[in-house]
Amino acid sequence: MIFDLFCAALTTVCELVFPIIVRNITGIATENPAMLTFSLIAKTGALYIILRLIDTAATYYMNGRGHVMGTMMETDMRTDLFAHLQTLSHNYYSETKVGQIMSRITSDLFDITEFAHHCPEEFIITGLKIIVAFVYLMTIDVTLTLILFALFPIMLFASLSFRKKMRDAFKERRAQTGELNAQVEDSLLGVRVVKSFANEEIEKEKFGKGNKIFFKVKKKSYHYMAGFQATTKLFEGLMYISVIIIGSVFLKQGIIKVEDFAAYILYIATLTTSIRTILNFSEQFQNGVTGLERFIEIMDTKADIVDKNDATELENVHGDIEFKNVSFAYPGNETEVLSDININIKAGENIALVGASGTGKTTICNLIPRFYDINEGSITVDGKDIRNIKMKSLRRNIGIVQQDVYMFSGTVRENIEYGNPGASFDRIEDAAKKAGAHDFIMSLPNKYDTYIGERGVKLSGGQKQRLSIARVFLKDPPILILDEATSALDNESEKLIQKSLEQLSKGRTVLTIAHRLSTIKNADKILVITDKGIEEQGTHEELLKLGGVYHHLYNI
Repeated sequence: MIFDLFCAALTTVCELVFPIIVRNITGIATENPAMLTFSLIAKTGALYIILRLIDTAATYYMNGRGHVMGTMMETDMRTDLFAHLQTLSHNYYSETKVGQIMSRITSDLFDITEFAHHCPEEFIITGLKIIVAFVYLMTIDVTLTLILFALFPIMLFASLSFRKKMRDAFKERRAQTGELNAQVEDSLLGVRVVKSFANEEIEKEKFGKGNKIFFKVKKKSYHYMAGFQATTKLFEGLMYISVIIIGSVFLKQGIIKVEDFAAYILYIATLTTSIRTILNFSEQFQNGVTGLERFIEIMDTKADIVDKNDATELENVHGDIEFKNVSFAYPGNETEVLSDININIKAGENIALVGASGTGKTTICNLIPRFYDINEGSITVDGKDIRNIKMKSLRRNIGIVQQDVYMFSGTVRENIEYGNPGASFDRIEDAAKKAGAHDFIMSLPNKYDTYIGERGVKLSGGQKQRLSIARVFLKDPPILILDEATSALDNESEKLIQKSLEQLSKGRTVLTIAHRLSTIKNADKILVITDKGIEEQGTHEELLKLGGVYHHLYNI
């Protein structure tokens, strides 16, 4: 960075020397033409060529290494931003559109780094030009120089009124870019649904509205930028005409010489070029500042759930889980999903949660790995409050097969290996066999190395579900959470992996959420969850004899 700025200073010095050379040559030519020898002309030409070579080398470094430096900044910032995003809780992603985040991690960071290395360069170059030009011109004529530079603060004041409006407009434009990205992502990821309902025109209309808003925001930002540029251009013209008129008067009266007048004209060209550069840079400057604000906004977002300073590792897990007077409401929602819940699960027990949708079954399971923090009460694993356990340690000991199966873009092998990174192929294959996935994997074109597409688009729902179960088999955790683990499977596949799940459940604590009650007949205990909380609990036979809610659900 220091050498980049040194090169910026060198290019400026080389440019500022040119008017001085012209002034000297002009002075000699007008006052004593005999002194203007070929030797002097050759030396002057050689000096200028040397200065140009220095300028060329410095410019090459600025444009080459300077941009590489900016790319290094961008890479580091993107690493920091992505690492910070990994620490944010489920609630943040519930409230924030992925398209907005994508906009900040790509285009915003590029604009920040362009601004980060160009801004110091431009300030060095412009600052040096103004200061050196002012000092040098003051030695020629104080009055004309003061008149010329008196226009600068007036121009600055006139431009400032546009600058704030520009900044606000560019910030709004950034936000709308994120909205547009989010809309495009939402439509393209759901393209199969769009086509199945033949709703392409509706999507075009939705996109058209968003695109029109983006156009209006961009139009407004360019309106302010045009005002800013026009104002500055007006003052450029005033500087030229002031020097030409007043300089001509001074020239006629003999106050300044011809060579001094030539130097003034050349320095105005240098100064106006600097102003134009700053103008061209102003959009990049506004983009950079706006992008920086949006970057800091994410980096300043604190994770809702963090480890305590004295949090401990969870080791030698048995699998006892207890909910004590637990109440919970999702952040930003005053309505409690769970109220005063008490559950005691012994190590190795197979507990099933049943009930209508929206009664809190998935919420109970999400609280155990601490995806959300409870409002009241406590949840313990092996007698330890989960808030006193390091989250990585807690989650390493819990395996989850979620209702909404997610496959990463990659191969079958990579998706299974995600359960235990670095596992041998034999272990991956064994996990696939236990999950009932091996046979269909072997029928794929490249078997375990088959690319499954974005979100596993090349696989059926049942195949994706079996791969997600294989992932958990490979992880081999002491606590299992199966959230509708067999919901996407056909009857044959369900029977195939039900035995595997029973085998995996031996000696482990298992929580199963199920709507298909046939899959949980053998559970050690079934908890019937309703709006009132845990309304019934017992074995399958006990609950049927009770003739209550479970009996009603089972008959349905």
